[in-house]
Amino acid sequence: MEFVLLPQFPLQIVVYPNENLNLHIFEPRYRQLIAESEEKGVTFGIPTFLNQRVMPFGTEIQLLNVEKRHDGGEMDIKTKGIGVYHMEQFINPVPGKLYAGATIRRIETDQEYDWGLNEKILGFLLELFDLLDIDKSLPEGPSDFISFDVAHHAGLSIDQEYELLILPTEKERQALLLEHLEQFLPMVKEMRNLQQRALLNGHFKDLKPLL
Repeated sequence: MEFVLLPQFPLQIVVYPNENLNLHIFEPRYRQLIAESEEKGVTFGIPTFLNQRVMPFGTEIQLLNVEKRHDGGEMDIKTKGIGVYHMEQFINPVPGKLYAGATIRRIETDQEYDWGLNEKILGFLLELFDLLDIDKSLPEGPSDFISFDVAHHAGLSIDQEYELLILPTEKERQALLLEHLEQFLPMVKEMRNLQQRALLNGHFKDLKPLL
C-alpha cells in the first residue's frame, strides 16, 4: 500500500473528482502552496472541514492555471478534482512550510453505474429544476454522467455530499442520490404549493360551489 505526502487545503465544501473549482487565494500559507503547485506541478488535497474538524476523506486537486494576480499577492485560480483519497496522518504544518499536509492513500473510483438508476435520477433532477426554475444544463441522457457529476445539483446537505464522496461504489452513490431525491421532491412540491396559495391571499377567487 503506497502512502503519499500531499499538501492540504481544508475547506467547508465537498469537491468531487472531475469537478472544476475556482478559488480566491489570500492567506500566506495557501499562496505558498499554490506557488509551489504552479512551479513544480504538484497536486494538493481539499479535505472537507465538517463539524469543526478536518474529515479523513478528501479530493486531490490539480491546479489548471492562475487566472489573476492581485496586488498584495492574492490570486484567482482554476482547479480540477482528480481523485478521492483517505488521510492517514494530518501534519500541521508540514516541516519547513506554512501549510498543512497529510500522508494519504489514493482510492480508485468505481464508475460502474446502473443505467436504469441514472434514468430515474435524471428524471427527478429535470423535475426539480423545473419546480425551482433553475436554468442550468443537465446531462443529455443516462449514459452521460456518474453521480459525482450531478450531486451538487440534487439539494444535498454538506453532510450528505460528504457521505456520497466516501461511498466505495457508484451503485451505492446512485442509491443515495435516488433515495434523497425521492424524499426531497415531495417537500419541494409542497413548498411550491404553499407559495402559490400564499400569492392568492388577498385576491378574488373564482370558486365553484360544491352544492
